[in-house]
Amino acid sequence: MNDYSKPARTRFAPSPTGHLHLGGARTALYAYLLARKTGGQFLLRIEDTDRKRLVPGAEEEIMEGLRWLGIQWDEGPDIGGPYGPYRQSERKEIYQQYARQLVEQGHAYYCFCSPQRLEAMRQEQQRRKEPPHYDGTCRRLDPAEAERRVAAGEPHVIRFKTPKEGTTTVRDFLRGEITVENRTIDDYILVKSDGYAVYHLAVVVDDHLMKITHVIRGSEWLPTFPLHGLIYRALGWEEPTWVHLSVFLKPSGKGKMSKREAADLMKDGYSIFIKDLKGLGYLPEAVVNWIALMGWSYDDHTEFFTMQDLIEKFTLERLNPAPAAINFSKFDHFNGLHIRALPPEELARRVKPFFLERGYQVDDERLLRIIPLIQERIAGLDEAPDMAGFFFKENVVPVPADLVVKGLSVAESLDLARRVLKALEALPDIRAEIAEPYMREFVAQSGLTAGQVFGLMRVAITGQKVSPPLFESMEVIGREKVLQRMEQAIYLLEELLQKEGLSEKSLDTPLES
Repeated sequence: MNDYSKPARTRFAPSPTGHLHLGGARTALYAYLLARKTGGQFLLRIEDTDRKRLVPGAEEEIMEGLRWLGIQWDEGPDIGGPYGPYRQSERKEIYQQYARQLVEQGHAYYCFCSPQRLEAMRQEQQRRKEPPHYDGTCRRLDPAEAERRVAAGEPHVIRFKTPKEGTTTVRDFLRGEITVENRTIDDYILVKSDGYAVYHLAVVVDDHLMKITHVIRGSEWLPTFPLHGLIYRALGWEEPTWVHLSVFLKPSGKGKMSKREAADLMKDGYSIFIKDLKGLGYLPEAVVNWIALMGWSYDDHTEFFTMQDLIEKFTLERLNPAPAAINFSKFDHFNGLHIRALPPEELARRVKPFFLERGYQVDDERLLRIIPLIQERIAGLDEAPDMAGFFFKENVVPVPADLVVKGLSVAESLDLARRVLKALEALPDIRAEIAEPYMREFVAQSGLTAGQVFGLMRVAITGQKVSPPLFESMEVIGREKVLQRMEQAIYLLEELLQKEGLSEKSLDTPLES
């Protein structure tokens, strides 16, 4: 059991080698929740020692993504803190100091093998169908000779001297004790020939010096987990609580997401990258809610969580190590829940950029009147312009065929449109509470259904077959524009009638006037 009365120090330590994705965001979220729940600190540390794989702008994108999600760090490369620097590339000398200490204490050694020799060794191991591993040539060197070769400037790396007998046991909070045969653990490189430490040394040194109490990270680190435990023990340091999270599977549940599949998702309006989700119409609150429940649960029925709810309710004990399939339908569901939970003013602020992007001139006062009409009907912010763009158009031009009422001919639909216009012109006030009862009485006397009459009005007035509530929409649009749009519909139906080579006199049974 974890003691939640003690302040936890947690960290998110991404490599700036690509986009921040859902898996990384979830790792950051869980670490953040534990720190906030216990009154501790959450750190951001950039693990950029793999200089060849760095992507320009990736560090800024990671920070921007975390901020958008509402995950703010207490210490980090941009704001500093008492245990900096918070970029590993700026901590080179610190790692070299501890690497030398490991060499002096007999837990590591200098290796002078050339890349060519190592490649030949790997090929020979493959030929013998052995797992790739270092053969220990330099492990057997006399330490004094190794020191002389280092002093002479001979290129070298520093390798960890893994015990070759017995076993190593490490404890993961979710999986319990994990025991491996030491002979299966390679003599991993700790410091490369360019002087940069690799992840295995840097992560241990940083987590210790930054006083990290809980290491929450992806399960891809489980294979080298015993090595990290051995390095901690070789340096005589107390290990943190280790928590390796569940794997994210692609939506089918079969295997991890590939780059090609991620590209295919974008065509369907989905993405696994945080940078894309805002533009796709998702709320950060919904992303947080969704990813929190991919690997953690509070009970078997509660599904709606704000960040504050999660801080209060989060516990490590409720994490699940089983793989979690990414379910985008569930994501849309959560997005809808969080859209409906927003105050109208806030929803207006968030949808406005989507209208502007589509070229609409947005009147804030009108937008606020529209929000109650669409808030229950959209599952994404990006849906708002399609649902409600007609409010900001001077004119709408419906597809003429859509104005032909189901069960009626073109001429009958035209006749109905004229009668609807006449009825609307007779209305002194277009407020919904006045217009709706009046037009329902019109329907009752017409011998048609509400679906037929209101369907025609909807297409004529909004230009769409699906829209927010008709009479509330008419009220926002205003009487003058409503009448103009009905006149436009009549004109389009007249054109359609002419194209079909028909005349209004061809009606066998004209509608009553």
